[in-house]
Amino acid sequence: MTRRAFIRWMLGMLVMIGAALTGLVKLLQKSVDSQVSEPAKDAVLLNKQEPRVETASVSAENGGPLLSYMILSDLHISTYDPLTIQHMKEALKDIKQIDSPIDTIVITGDLTDYGREVDYKELQKLLSAYQLPPIYANMGNHDYYDIWIDRKGGFNKDTVPNGKTDWQSRERFMKFFGLQKIYYDVKVKDHHLVLLSQEAYVQERPEVGEGAWYSDEQLDWLKEKLASYKDGKPVFVMTHQPLPPIGQDGGSHQLIPAKKFREILKPYKNVFVFCGHRHQDFQGTVEHYVKETFHYFHNSSVGRVLNRNFDGASAKLKSQGLYVQVYKDKVTVRGREFETRTWLKEADWTIKLV
Repeated sequence: MTRRAFIRWMLGMLVMIGAALTGLVKLLQKSVDSQVSEPAKDAVLLNKQEPRVETASVSAENGGPLLSYMILSDLHISTYDPLTIQHMKEALKDIKQIDSPIDTIVITGDLTDYGREVDYKELQKLLSAYQLPPIYANMGNHDYYDIWIDRKGGFNKDTVPNGKTDWQSRERFMKFFGLQKIYYDVKVKDHHLVLLSQEAYVQERPEVGEGAWYSDEQLDWLKEKLASYKDGKPVFVMTHQPLPPIGQDGGSHQLIPAKKFREILKPYKNVFVFCGHRHQDFQGTVEHYVKETFHYFHNSSVGRVLNRNFDGASAKLKSQGLYVQVYKDKVTVRGREFETRTWLKEADWTIKLV
């Protein structure tokens, strides 16, 4: 081979190597992009997120809300109770047509009546029928209720846990939302939403009954998270079960341990806590807003609204939730009746930020 031929051969080889490297880089980039954009294989794809177009009249730059979101609680989706499915459909229809921005939807527990695979599939069917904003949720006591269902599909307390575990309920919930833990925080439009979940039910901890037991690990995590939020903006904490009266530490149907929970929140001025579980009608029942060292709201229910005597017969056609809007100097919280698509004057609060 002559010297000139050798040089030509070397130049040709360099061109081929360069092309190969370019192709390899593109291939690797495509692989990385696919890993970043694809959800976890175990996660359920709930919906297609639909962007909201804000008009000049409602934009933050024009004094409008910085963040707007809907809180739904106690859906109790069950194939045994078609009314719960109908109520959820009406709620989602109302959310779609409401003439206000909705940046996210938060569900504060009891998504299903029994936490079975079939119940989650029914919920998946409902949510997937609509283009919705991102959805975040925590667990309620009913999301652990699969342990009460026997092999024949009946509610059987004599054979509980019927070969099932609380661990399976937690795994089912986490798989549905693509989570690593049942408690977590998210940042939506520069505001923090913290979702706490009861970590065990009666299969693992019979002594808690229907209460929400939070481990020291979860509460220490909450303490660290609150301390890390340095922007001075309001923080929104979601639970399912309500707190007991001040001075008590909680029990069945309540948050446990309540004293430590309250102590963690005490140093912070603009903390808002939302719970569900009680199902109380916004009209003619109990106080739904209590001012402690934080702002404490009790939501109603989408699936089963109850009266003061916890009777649902008089309110079986009702379906309610809360709508939260955050402004620079205030937070507004409004009750919504989804069946009639109206705002409830009995549930209308404006909280000044400090």
